[in-house]
Amino acid sequence: MSITGAAVLFAVIWFMTLLVVLPIRIKTQGDLGDIVPGTHAGAPEEHHLKKKMWITTGITVVLWAIIAGIILSGVISVRDFDWLNQLEPHG
Repeated sequence: MSITGAAVLFAVIWFMTLLVVLPIRIKTQGDLGDIVPGTHAGAPEEHHLKKKMWITTGITVVLWAIIAGIILSGVISVRDFDWLNQLEPHG
């Protein structure tokens, strides 16, 4: 795996993890009963975005290390996903 491939893998995992972490423990304007005129009741009031970014980064580092280790060890390769036999023979 190249450095670029490692960076792309990290970015993909980071954004996927962020999308999972964002809605956790969010407090909306409707929950707090303080709806600003012109906004939706579901708009976040307290989002704790900085904390969620750090949590996302921590989870991503662990997941990235596991996935990169599997890729670099050769346990799983692209050939394992060649169900239609379109890759050239190995060797």
